[in-house]
Amino acid sequence: MRPRWIIALILVVGLLLAGCTSGGDHGSANDRITLRFQSLAWQEESVTANKELVKEWNATHPDVKVEYVQGSWDSVHDQLLTSFEGGEAPDIIHDASDDLADFAYGGYLADLRNLLPTRLKSDIPQRSWETTTFGDGSYGVPFLQEPRVLIANATWLKKAGVRIPTPEHPWTWPEFRTITRRLSGDGKYGVAWPLKEPVSATLNLSLSAGGELFHRGADGKVTVRFDAADEVVPRTIHDQADVDHSASPTTLGSGGSDTLPGFFGGKYAMVPLGFSYRQQIVQQAPKGFDWQVLPAPAGADGLTQGVSPQTLSVAEDSPHKKEAAEFIDFLLQPKNMVRLALGDWMLPTGTQALKDPALHTAKYGWSTGTALADDLTSAPAQSVRGYPEWKDKVATPAYQEYYSGAITLTELRQRLQKDGNLVLARYQR
Repeated sequence: MRPRWIIALILVVGLLLAGCTSGGDHGSANDRITLRFQSLAWQEESVTANKELVKEWNATHPDVKVEYVQGSWDSVHDQLLTSFEGGEAPDIIHDASDDLADFAYGGYLADLRNLLPTRLKSDIPQRSWETTTFGDGSYGVPFLQEPRVLIANATWLKKAGVRIPTPEHPWTWPEFRTITRRLSGDGKYGVAWPLKEPVSATLNLSLSAGGELFHRGADGKVTVRFDAADEVVPRTIHDQADVDHSASPTTLGSGGSDTLPGFFGGKYAMVPLGFSYRQQIVQQAPKGFDWQVLPAPAGADGLTQGVSPQTLSVAEDSPHKKEAAEFIDFLLQPKNMVRLALGDWMLPTGTQALKDPALHTAKYGWSTGTALADDLTSAPAQSVRGYPEWKDKVATPAYQEYYSGAITLTELRQRLQKDGNLVLARYQR
């Protein structure tokens, strides 16, 4: 017979072991899961919407607390890379689809195919899912997107008597060039192209003309080929700036916000901008300034336009992938996706959210933007490994020099193809 102290010791050890192994993910308050959600929301309305949704989740999910972490678009790529390599990545990651390729191929992001509910997977169109598909996996949920549109001085266009384009009857690229020429003169310009970051704008708009630029061979490797269809948009911009003088040459190196004072001051009739810039215009436009949203010009492929949606991903190292995916599903319920879209002045990807009446009002051009949703597709560079280096070292300086008139179209083609393929080849050995 064992002494009583041995029996007592066995009972204590047993209780301790039971305490260590029971409860798990959904045990006592001490066992509560905490998920870190890094958001890149920056506009006041968007930050508020995100924080409110986190608060609502926490109020209804006592076992899984979500901690809101503020990130920044300006530094997100390097910050994430550092956190991945240091084993300190947030569980839920807000980013853009064109930033995911290297993280996905590097094994830093979880494959979401078996983590997300059927409701969410079927609500978002396949063309949107393609922006976050790398190889055989899906590494982010595309949830917000914005077309590039023309923000126009409505008074100016009305006075000039030009045809006002609609999503059903847009301008063609040649017509757009003709109209900007007609609107120019006396130190004023028909258009101001803010092309400080010229690559994504050029490539995404070029899809309307059938331009693809990146071509994947049977071996899976990508090469750059600058064909006739790829010339349409850059040649239009170049000719507006350097031949017709209908585009302001001083804004070619500017960001979108930099063009707004001149736009409000009557220097430019139109500015091609992302859809979300409407919020800044509402906040900054002088009283009585009449502006409107017009679709970007159409080409051989209509209004097709490349986009890189905002995304939500789960870190591969997260010990709570299931719960992280459940939070993403909550965040992207149709009514919540609408709240996020309105907060960011962007379009939701979800088909149910897109039906919301708030997104179909003529006020602030919401209905024009929503009418373009079906024409938005994966940006050309989404799945191209090495794209960030190609963009920074080859394409950005080449496009900038072409638009400024420093090099010819032939030289642009040579730079993009020859120098560009050398860069991409290093990532595809």
